[in-house]
Amino acid sequence: MKAFSTEGTLIIICMVVAYILFTTWLTYRLRSKSSGDFMEGSRAMPAFIVGIMLMSEYIGAKSTIGTAQAAFEDGFAASWSVIGAAIGFPIFGLLLVKRIYNTGKITISGAIAEKYGSTTKNIISIIMIYALLLVNVGNYVSGAAAISTVLKVNLPVAAFITAIVSTFYFAFGGMKGMAWVTMLHSALKYVGILIILGVALKMTGGITPMVEKMPSFYWTWDGHVGASTIVAWLIGTIGSIFCTQFVIQAISSTKSPAAARRATWVAFFFCLPIGIAIAMIGVAAKYLHPGINSLYALPVFLQDMSPWLAGIVTTSLVASIFVSVGTVALAIASLIVKDFYVPYRNPTPEREFKMTRWLSLAIGFAPLVFVLFVPEVLKLSFFTRAIRLSISVVAIIAFYLPMFKSARGANWGLIGACVMTSVWFVLGDPFGINNMYIALITPAVIMAIDYMIPSRQSVKKTDNRMQKSGV
Repeated sequence: MKAFSTEGTLIIICMVVAYILFTTWLTYRLRSKSSGDFMEGSRAMPAFIVGIMLMSEYIGAKSTIGTAQAAFEDGFAASWSVIGAAIGFPIFGLLLVKRIYNTGKITISGAIAEKYGSTTKNIISIIMIYALLLVNVGNYVSGAAAISTVLKVNLPVAAFITAIVSTFYFAFGGMKGMAWVTMLHSALKYVGILIILGVALKMTGGITPMVEKMPSFYWTWDGHVGASTIVAWLIGTIGSIFCTQFVIQAISSTKSPAAARRATWVAFFFCLPIGIAIAMIGVAAKYLHPGINSLYALPVFLQDMSPWLAGIVTTSLVASIFVSVGTVALAIASLIVKDFYVPYRNPTPEREFKMTRWLSLAIGFAPLVFVLFVPEVLKLSFFTRAIRLSISVVAIIAFYLPMFKSARGANWGLIGACVMTSVWFVLGDPFGINNMYIALITPAVIMAIDYMIPSRQSVKKTDNRMQKSGV
């Protein structure tokens, strides 16, 4: 694996810096000028743009680097981690988009609060903030891996660079500014991944030599990932789409429920091919560079390109990083402001907008504390999806099973699922049971148990009926 010369490194750095400066200027030109612009783009975003934003949320730096890493270790079956998102978006469009859009809320907690009240809303918000902060930890690690490969800096420095630039994007751009810049980021990201795939397949001599010389599990449908884990990935990815804050915010920015549903199909058509491409890149990295750290399975191909081509690809990875971090951080800011700051402080629109920007700065730098503690990006990614899946279970019950109307059951189901899933993940998934299944089952079981326990209100009503009957 060759290293770039000083001149080559300078060319790449100049291309990346030029792109960052241009998109920073563009973000400033298109910046949000009100709280409505910042949070939901004033409900005027085209369906195609929103579809691209949805795709970028699930195929950002974390999924790109993480899927290639998993394919390097466990085979082409790692592509299921992205294919799950492709499957999940149309299902989300069919089942929940119209119901959530018609609530008029831009947070999943606000939509569920229509059924279970403000306490449940606050619990959901806290759980979602916890999950999304961990999502950005994975994004920072992935981004740092790509940046450090080219700039020859260590992971913490590369992560700090990621934090500075991406924080500017979402702190000033908001939903309105980020939507249009995301189009540019996503187009460049797609081009970059296709270039890497082309270089990888040229170096391997195509797919056939890899199939002939690599262990057979690299090309089976389940690889070393395993059927149980793949099913867990599908459940977790589809479930987390149903309640991820930025997804809810994005569909709320469209003009109508029909436009929001069209956006989910746009996301489907863009997710599917890129998931296959990323997994192929990871397998090719194993074939060509079997001794490297798997985290670098995708960025390792930068070293095998000319400086100009490597500059384009590096810029595409940087674009992927910034849009991933920005969308997640924007979602966290929206939850804190809409579910905590506004209800308790009742600020003017101007003060709310100002506070949102200050919070955005803190949110952008908070994940840096945990960057050094995340060795496996994809595992962290799916753990955060498991946490969000538990919220989706409660949302489905709220919208489709009206008999489960106890806020107490919803609250304990959410808290129990969050605690149990976190403990299960930290313990390394005991008995081979993926933490995704714990997140899926726990809230439903707790809510079912609560349903069988009479509430205080029903007990009082029964007492009153008995007194009136003269018993």
